[in-house]
Amino acid sequence: MTDHQYRPSDDCDLCEASRITEWFHEDDVCWIAECEICAVPMVVWRVHHVEPTPADLEHMHARLADVIGTHFEFEHYVDDNMRNIPDHYHAHARPKGGFFGHGLRRKQI
Repeated sequence: MTDHQYRPSDDCDLCEASRITEWFHEDDVCWIAECEICAVPMVVWRVHHVEPTPADLEHMHARLADVIGTHFEFEHYVDDNMRNIPDHYHAHARPKGGFFGHGLRRKQI
């Protein structure tokens, strides 16, 4: 893989990482915020590429599960079908049996 594939893309919304919605987590590997379209937590790899290393993938999915366990009251599954932004890895924590998160119960922290 060449170096340019790891650089942020100037025209990628996920690389921009604007704080449009609530953010739950961030570290050197990823950040997690509420998806502005479907209102569920979404983990975004900090690398502009579609195939995370196994270690990064495990890290991101574990952080996503931590966010759900801390902030929400629903069981989730990881949906990493990158529908709207297919060239930058991200995954949604969707409620089992559902897709959108509008109106999902949150824990009192």
